[in-house]
Amino acid sequence: MAKKPTSPSRSSRHITSFLQMMTVERGAAPNTIENYRRDLENLEDYLTRKQSRLETANSEHLRGYIKSLLDGGYAPRTSARRLSALKQFFKFLYGERIRTDDPAASLDSPKLGRSLPKYLTEEEITRLLEEAKTDSGPKDLRLSALLEILYACGLRVSELITLPQSAFTRQSGMLIVTGKGNKERMVPLTKTAIEAVNTYQPQRHTFLKKGQESPWLFPSKRSREGHVNRHTFDSELRALALKAGITKKVSAHVIRHSFASHLLDHDIDLRTLQQMLGHADISTTTIYTHMIGDREKQLVLNKHPLAALFNPEDDK
Repeated sequence: MAKKPTSPSRSSRHITSFLQMMTVERGAAPNTIENYRRDLENLEDYLTRKQSRLETANSEHLRGYIKSLLDGGYAPRTSARRLSALKQFFKFLYGERIRTDDPAASLDSPKLGRSLPKYLTEEEITRLLEEAKTDSGPKDLRLSALLEILYACGLRVSELITLPQSAFTRQSGMLIVTGKGNKERMVPLTKTAIEAVNTYQPQRHTFLKKGQESPWLFPSKRSREGHVNRHTFDSELRALALKAGITKKVSAHVIRHSFASHLLDHDIDLRTLQQMLGHADISTTTIYTHMIGDREKQLVLNKHPLAALFNPEDDK
């Protein structure tokens, strides 16, 4: 049966131009682009009902839009995300001289409670890694390799599933990772991660069609992208966690958070952790200091090369 044709996007040309800029210049992920599209089209619908347009909307229109989200029962975090999208969009319109002002510049985000990242204990991670080694089918070996790399390097799931074959070099023991904004970083691999990838490699061809070549370390003949997708990986992780007797919700993000918290427990400094996680700003990394006890937290802050910035009392 022929596939039903995909309906064309109804986005205005300004939204389309903005999304193209975010893709090409900022290296935004496809999921991020799709979220921006939905959020901006939602705003466009609202402005149409208010007999306004993106080119003529003022600050009051935008405040009314955010208020309508909160009144409509949307969570503050969802409203804040949509506000972030429209702020970037109107800044783009102003920069491109499509507008002579930026009506979003004066808007404040809804107040959010800062939730701490969920993570597994070291004992739970060990159980998960050991459970992944109990079977030796191609999918089991792939899952073990994915999990070992994820916990060894603390990658974002998008970075993990799009690793090219060239990122893994047995000789150096390092992984070359392309993160947000196409910025590259090198992350050390553990011995067990290297062994897991080496064990998986002979089975890699089973995830390719006969005679097919692929640049990806974890290819998939079933996914549209050509590599294993995040939904498949998270689904396999959840099933693995149940087999390991772990009742917490487990995902690639949870493993990344576990990587960060465990390194802090073992005295790594924040600057090194920031570089390994690929955070552009160290303030993003400091959230992990709230996940450890007072003794460990003080140890991290004292050892950090910028400790004085975190402990102004030390200068007195």
